Amino acid sequence: MKPLFHIKKTLILTIVLCITASAWCAVEKKNVLITGGAGYIGSQTCKALYQAGYQPIAYDNLSKGHKELVKWGPLEIGDISDRQMLKEVIAKYNPVAVIHFAALKAVGESVADPAKYYFNNVYGTLVLLDTLRETGIKNVIFSSTAAVYGIPEISVVTEESAVQPINPYGHSKAMVEQILKDFEKAYGLRFVCLRYFNAAGADLDLEIGERGNDPKNLIPIAMRVIAKQQKELAIFGNDFETPDGTAIRDYIHVADLADAHIKALEYLLNGNPSIILNLGTGEGVSVMEVVKEAQTVSHSPLPTVLAPRREGDPPHLTADCSKAQHLLHWTPQHSDLNTIISTEWRWLCQLLHIGPNSPHLGTK
Repeated sequence: MKPLFHIKKTLILTIVLCITASAWCAVEKKNVLITGGAGYIGSQTCKALYQAGYQPIAYDNLSKGHKELVKWGPLEIGDISDRQMLKEVIAKYNPVAVIHFAALKAVGESVADPAKYYFNNVYGTLVLLDTLRETGIKNVIFSSTAAVYGIPEISVVTEESAVQPINPYGHSKAMVEQILKDFEKAYGLRFVCLRYFNAAGADLDLEIGERGNDPKNLIPIAMRVIAKQQKELAIFGNDFETPDGTAIRDYIHVADLADAHIKALEYLLNGNPSIILNLGTGEGVSVMEVVKEAQTVSHSPLPTVLAPRREGDPPHLTADCSKAQHLLHWTPQHSDLNTIISTEWRWLCQLLHIGPNSPHLGTK
C-alpha cells in the first residue's frame, strides 16, 4: 500500500492539472470573422486581433486582396454576396463578431460605374447582414468612411456633422450605415461604424502592407514617384487658405486603425450600445508637408507638378475623434507623419527589392 503522503501528492497534482486544463479552455481564442481580411486594413486588423488573443478568420474573394497578407489565421475564399458560403463559414467557426471591410473604394471608379459599387457595397453587405441575422450573429463592426460627410461646411468634422455624400462610394457607405440602424431596431443587431479619414502607412514590422500597383491616395503615390514607378506627383492647387497654400488632411496610421477595431470589438462584447465614431488624429498635415517629409525620409527628390484644384476639395479637413478616444479608450500611437511615411517607404522598397537609400531607386 502506498504511503498516505503519496496519495495526497497525487490527488493535489490531479487537481492542479484539472484547474490548468479548465483555465486553458476558459481562455480559448474567440473567433472573429473578417470580411476583406486579405486587404490592406483587414490584414493589419487580423494581426492585431491575433496579438490581442482572438482568432481572426479572413473571408475574402481576392478580387483586391492578397493571399500572402493572410498570416494569422485561416483564409476562406468567398464573396459577401454568397449566402450559402457565408452560412458554411459561420457554421464552421461560430464567430463572436464580424468585422466588415470588404468593399470597393475608388471614388472615381464609383462615379464611372455606380452599379458596381451599389451591387458590391450595398447589396453584398445586405446579404451579409441578413445571413448574420439568420445565424444569430449580433455584433458587427463596419468599415465606413469620412466620404459620407461629402464637402463639410466646417474644417473639423464631428459625428454629428451632416451626412451628405457627393459620390456613389460615399453614398454606398451611408446606405449601409442606415441599414445597420434599421437592423438594430428590427432584429437587435449591434454595431460600431468607424468612419476613417485617411489611412496610411504600413505594418510597423513590415510584415504586411498595401500591395496595389495603382494607388489613388497621396502618400502611396508619392512613394511610388520617388521609387520611379510613376513619373510625378500632381499637387491639386496651391492657393488654398492654408499656411503653405496646399490642402490639409488628417492621416492615420493603419496600425492605429487596427487597434481601434480591437477596442470597438471589446466595446461591443462588453454589451455597450451601437455607436458611430470618427477615426483620425484630429491634426492636419498639408500636401507640401507630406512632400517634404517624403523627401527627407527617402533622401531622394520627389518630382511634382501643379494641377488645378479638384472640384469640391475643401482647404482643411480633419476629424474630431474625442468620442472614439472617450468611449473606446483609444488614442493613436503611430500616426505622426514620420512614422507613416517611413513605414510606407520601407514597405515599398521591400516589395521592389531596392534599398531605402539606394542611389538607383526604381531598379531591381
